[in-house]
Amino acid sequence: MTVTELFGAHAAEFRRTALSDEVVHHAKRVVIDWYASLFPGLATEPVRLLEATLADDLDRGGARLAFGRLATARTAALINGAAAHAAEIDDSFRDAMYHPGAATVAAALAVAQETGASGLEFLRAVVLGYEISTRIGVVMGRPHYTYWHSTGTIGTFGAAAVAAYLYGLEGRPFAHALATAATFAAGLQQAFRMDSMSKPLHPGRAAEGGVLAAQLAARGVTGSLDVLEGDSGLGKAMSDGPDWSRIGETLGRDFHITRMTFKNHIGCGHTFAAIDGALALQRAQGIRAERIARVRVGTYRPALDIACYLEPTTANEARFSLKYVVATALVHGSVRLAAYAPARLDDPATRALMARIEVAVDPELDAAFPGKRAARIEIELDSGERHSYFQPNRKGDPEAPLSDAELEDKMLELATPVIGSGAAQALLERLRVLDTVPALDW
Repeated sequence: MTVTELFGAHAAEFRRTALSDEVVHHAKRVVIDWYASLFPGLATEPVRLLEATLADDLDRGGARLAFGRLATARTAALINGAAAHAAEIDDSFRDAMYHPGAATVAAALAVAQETGASGLEFLRAVVLGYEISTRIGVVMGRPHYTYWHSTGTIGTFGAAAVAAYLYGLEGRPFAHALATAATFAAGLQQAFRMDSMSKPLHPGRAAEGGVLAAQLAARGVTGSLDVLEGDSGLGKAMSDGPDWSRIGETLGRDFHITRMTFKNHIGCGHTFAAIDGALALQRAQGIRAERIARVRVGTYRPALDIACYLEPTTANEARFSLKYVVATALVHGSVRLAAYAPARLDDPATRALMARIEVAVDPELDAAFPGKRAARIEIELDSGERHSYFQPNRKGDPEAPLSDAELEDKMLELATPVIGSGAAQALLERLRVLDTVPALDW
């Protein structure tokens, strides 16, 4: 049995298996977080331009954009998937170095709307998409993440799985949907080594590609079923020839969706351990930012490779600047949307502190990546006094999860400026009972 066939067989079993209340609850948490990520992303330039470009596929179809505009399922998945990643607030599964929600939930919502699926079936599809795609991401591993943006590549499988499930596929047709999706998987990390608009398009295209792969499979289009493990397959082409033999061992028993990371700051998640550590040390020692003579940050290599901008000039670059976000946290006390407003980008106190921050790879922390995302912080004061702190994980990681209340507050904070307080609260109330909604016609 190939890997895609294994997942197809699991999809058939999954369809006939009840989910625990705990797993359903965690599925609702990821959907709430997806909406928290969606709304601020809608106002970003690449999403606005994307919607304008796809005008021919709008105002018709069975799916909807965030504000209710009709769209075909593929187009809704593309636009909503891009929007949910554009503001850098979306969830992640740490061990796969991957943001599942942007593409997976976008595809599930589009197809659920198109097919009139119930809220519970939508949630079940999300669970299946998370379980399949995160396992593929874990196997592909750090070698894949060296060059490829996993949210674009691995996200295609999450989207294909949810769409195939909601279109009623299982067994061999489900496997063919995944096999075709593999040939659509793309997204290069070089796309965000410069100030470009391409990055949020990766999960958008992943969502679109996954839906298309499932639609094709439903029509009878076949794929190469050994496309993951084959001699010229995904594992060889986009990783280091990983071992696929154990990928299905815990399917149906260990649900990855219960161990998601939800962002507590806004920006590149690789910077969050440093932000948390800097704030914790500042609070513990009562340090005023103006007294800081030097900050030393030790972390893992991808944090420096990806959050690489030393002198950011735009909001997008600032989101990927370890020095900027740490300085912003120490000067202003948090890293939220306001951190990327024009006035903040040029804030003299923040810029002055950035010049006094040193960043370096800590070999011990790098060796623990991706299973651990840690940072060491040392702050030297103008008096010569030094204080240090080890941050073993990030607020929002499974070891320090956001509570339901914190997650809901995050959604309200980010949705309210876009849709208003009343609409945001009404949406949250609907999402809390999503498993009882008879049809996703909204």
